[in-house]
Amino acid sequence: MRGAMKRKKNAGHKDMPKGSSVKKAVRANLSGKIGQPAGTLFHTGRQKTERPVITVFGYDETGFFYRELESLHECAQYKERFKVLWINIDGLHEVRVIEETGKLFGIHPLTLEDILHTVQRPKIEEFDSYLFLVLRALELDTDSGAVAEEQMSMVIGSNYLITFQEKPGDMFDATRERIRNEGTAVRKRGADYLAYSLIDAVVDHYFTVLEHFENRIEQLDANLPETVGYDMFQNMYLLKKELILLRKSVWPLREIINSLSREQYSTIDSTSTHPFFRDLYDNIILIIESVETYRDIVIGMHDTWLAIVNNRMNEIMKVLTIIATVFMPLSFLAAVYGMNFRYMPELEWHWGYFSVLGVMAVIFVGMMRYFHTKRWF
Repeated sequence: MRGAMKRKKNAGHKDMPKGSSVKKAVRANLSGKIGQPAGTLFHTGRQKTERPVITVFGYDETGFFYRELESLHECAQYKERFKVLWINIDGLHEVRVIEETGKLFGIHPLTLEDILHTVQRPKIEEFDSYLFLVLRALELDTDSGAVAEEQMSMVIGSNYLITFQEKPGDMFDATRERIRNEGTAVRKRGADYLAYSLIDAVVDHYFTVLEHFENRIEQLDANLPETVGYDMFQNMYLLKKELILLRKSVWPLREIINSLSREQYSTIDSTSTHPFFRDLYDNIILIIESVETYRDIVIGMHDTWLAIVNNRMNEIMKVLTIIATVFMPLSFLAAVYGMNFRYMPELEWHWGYFSVLGVMAVIFVGMMRYFHTKRWF
């Protein structure tokens, strides 16, 4: 189907990650879209910055330009001045800014709607004049060890790239530094190579998260035989939950990168850029295989933990059962001679008390030897 939307490809699962960090406020905002027509601009996420921050990079082989803009209208004067124009918008809560971006660069309302829908699943869509990508960026908080998730949207044009992020601060500083340096590959190539560089930075941070998971798994595995409390179960549960989040973020990206590396898009130079996306595809496969391996390890650790807990519970129950079984005949004897009837045999006997204690001792020793012979303890 051609027209405003020439080709549409969605990659990934239909369900949102169960382990994602979507807040209740976000889910509540989704209800505000009910009954709205397609293309209605409505921000479904939380406000993560005081105001949108708009930065622009313009560059070619001979030089570069960088500036933080007060208004998006200032971008109009830079549209045709540079070989590549990179506009980054941090903060999506002001719908007006997103709407102005769409008018300035001819972005379809459905694309703008997906940008504002911050729980969007990763996907790729091609329109007549641009390519639209949605990614899930994961970043590790070194202080708390938590994994933060953020939606990242890209609009790739013939000579421009627009990135939309929920909050300031990202993993693109290395790319910005390469733009500032003369003679680098990003300065010699077009907007499609810049998009590759940014996606590659996102994937590199997946590896950082994987290393964090590997360290946590090794630590849990080392403590598994000695720790059977609730804390161990909670740590394994959280780790499994975060692995599901990473899996749901990476699996759709596999289809996106595979599409970028093989299919013909008007804004992607297949001759010069496809090899880079193919290399990136190999990294995605490696991440997916690692995630699946870690997930199997955590599931195995959970089963082992349950087996250890059950085994210790069985040991406790065995000891308690032996104690209860030993005291059953002893309790019977004590109950019989504790009835206090007036006429009972041996009740007035001088050695009766000591005899009963002796019988109890013989019964106890005999039962313990029998249990030991049966290897019950």
